[in-house]
Amino acid sequence: MGSRIGLKLCWTETADRALPLPTYQTTGAAGADLVANLDPSDRESGLHLTPGARVLVPTGLRIAVPDGFELQLRPRSGLALRHGITLPNSPGTIDSDYRGPLGVIILNAGQEAFTVTHGMRIAQAVLAPVVRADFEMVDDLDDTARGAGGFGSTGGLA
Repeated sequence: MGSRIGLKLCWTETADRALPLPTYQTTGAAGADLVANLDPSDRESGLHLTPGARVLVPTGLRIAVPDGFELQLRPRSGLALRHGITLPNSPGTIDSDYRGPLGVIILNAGQEAFTVTHGMRIAQAVLAPVVRADFEMVDDLDDTARGAGGFGSTGGLA
């Protein structure tokens, strides 16, 4: 599937190095699964999320994203469907100049409590190219068929 670009990783100081690195589960997968690499004090009990709660889940990794790219963090569809677990800032962006610990903000949008366990697959990471804009102020914008029509203006909302 497509071309490959190397991503350099380092473990954080307290990481469990026996856990897997980000892994593509199938040959056609766009996202690599990230696992929860919990702090030693949380490894047995896990991180408990009541409905509506959110938590920053450590991955035990630091990453060097190449210049011109971002690493997007996205929810795992199975956790979203079965438990209502999502990423509130999805897609989250890891910029190319960030070198701190890689964490994933998880939100329990479900109706039942949920526990993030040590080693659980919690999110997907997608490497994406970045195009930076040059912002330019003008007096007016060109006309289009849609014009200023906003939410629902194309018939997409009932």
